Amino acid sequence: MKRKIINIDAEKCTGCGDCIPNCPEGAIQMIDDKARLISDLFCDGLGACIGTCPVGAINIEEREAEPYSEEKVMENIIKAGSNVIKAHLEHLKEHGEDGYLKQAMAILKKKKINTPELKKEIGNVPCNCPGSKMMDFSKEENGKCCSEGGERSSQLRQWPVQLHLVPPNAPYFQGKDVVIAADCVAYSLADFHKDYLKGKSLAIACPKLDSEQEIYIEKIKAMIDTAKINTLTVMIMEVPCCSGLLRIAELAKEKAERKIPIKKIVVGIGGNILKEEWI
Repeated sequence: MKRKIINIDAEKCTGCGDCIPNCPEGAIQMIDDKARLISDLFCDGLGACIGTCPVGAINIEEREAEPYSEEKVMENIIKAGSNVIKAHLEHLKEHGEDGYLKQAMAILKKKKINTPELKKEIGNVPCNCPGSKMMDFSKEENGKCCSEGGERSSQLRQWPVQLHLVPPNAPYFQGKDVVIAADCVAYSLADFHKDYLKGKSLAIACPKLDSEQEIYIEKIKAMIDTAKINTLTVMIMEVPCCSGLLRIAELAKEKAERKIPIKKIVVGIGGNILKEEWI
């Protein structure tokens, strides 16, 4: 079957092992001084290990792989002890994997491994990443007008748009007003093109999933000093992990020789503007 699964770049991997503790499923092991994915069966493709790699050697790809097996994973998890069991259950809960969580709890119950206490503890554990909490707005009435008012034109002025790919000295950045937006912003904000992108150049990034933060800081610094951009607007979602993108912009501004204003815009997960201010 074709599904999402992690990929480890062996050439980039330094063998530091930082990713190992963050994979309670046991999908990654150190072999020949390199982190290796030992079995497709153990990798859930949720990427808990990605942000822990200091050199960006781990990413998620979509390819043919054996289906993830909660039963196989739990065999290893149980052997590793209660702390690893707890970490695995928390991981499933944080990502909304209720089906796998139920399977895991059923396996623990079958093996008579302290299920009531674990279930109670996991139920009370606060989610470490509120941005991963599942929400369904499909049945809610938000009172907004549904009229589109006719066909709208795209306000995108350039390509590429991903911050990792854009050249900071490109002509479309020279002396321009620039928007750097978190990946989810344009999908949440219905009038993103009309109200925030029109007349501006764009770069997008995800502070949680992207591992190129130092590169991003240097790119934004180059936009400020070399491309001499006019203003920078940073648009982020309200979830805590998204604030990392604003911090990247602030660090770039601190390192830059030129001083330009930065506008911070926070978008609610329901598609509304929560905050808009110059910093």
